[in-house]
Amino acid sequence: MQTPRNEFKHALREGRPQIGLWMGLASAYTAEICALAGFDWLVIDGEHAPNDLRSIQAQLQTVAAYPGSHAVTRVPVGETALIKQYLDLGAQNILVPMVDTPEQAAQLVQAMRYPQDDGLGGIRGMAGARASRWGQYTDYFKRANEEVCLLVQVESRLALQNLDAIAATPGVDGVFIGPADLSASMGHVGNAAHPEVQAAIAEAIARILRADKAPGILTPDRALATHYLGLGAVFVAVGLDTQILMRQTADLAAHFKAAVKTAAPDRGATY
Repeated sequence: MQTPRNEFKHALREGRPQIGLWMGLASAYTAEICALAGFDWLVIDGEHAPNDLRSIQAQLQTVAAYPGSHAVTRVPVGETALIKQYLDLGAQNILVPMVDTPEQAAQLVQAMRYPQDDGLGGIRGMAGARASRWGQYTDYFKRANEEVCLLVQVESRLALQNLDAIAATPGVDGVFIGPADLSASMGHVGNAAHPEVQAAIAEAIARILRADKAPGILTPDRALATHYLGLGAVFVAVGLDTQILMRQTADLAAHFKAAVKTAAPDRGATY
């Protein structure tokens, strides 16, 4: 058996738009529903959702059964040992929050890779874990570095200052703009739609593209998602499973009980 090609990574390299969904329900049961929906990528959130290694593994296995959808797993923090555990579970696409400097980005590149003569200084520990299907992928240790995909989140004023250097870091495949935390860092807490924030996002997308890397972002606002795609964003998450469940259940209840107020996010809100 050979190590499978990471189709999501190759789509980003080729600039093919990828439409995604954020999964915070921490359930393989709901992950299957989301995978059946037809999204190109699905985020298994380890930062703001109640996931642990076992629930992440279960969701990775579930999403893998539906080749049209690709799992992107977000770690809670860019720690080398934790990234190693996620990779050993079989995650190929890792999203790391709060990356503020090119030095952080370079450290993450090393954490993602086995030591090889590729100039990137990989430090990933060797193990015959699930990622190689316990050795059934006979070429895994030689091919893994080619097929892992590192996405770093830029979501602060400091990160914007360092964006060009972060995006230029060899081994970084995509840069994800975090609108909620970015708006807070810019003094507009809970208001990602603020003109100053939106201008910063548009400029960031352009800078990431100039570095020949894939820009990404999350927004449940359909018009805004279309706008970001028009600006050149390549991987765009257009909703959150938790929010979809909240809105739809509230809408259904409101239809039959006028006293129940429908929950709808403000325009431009992320969470």
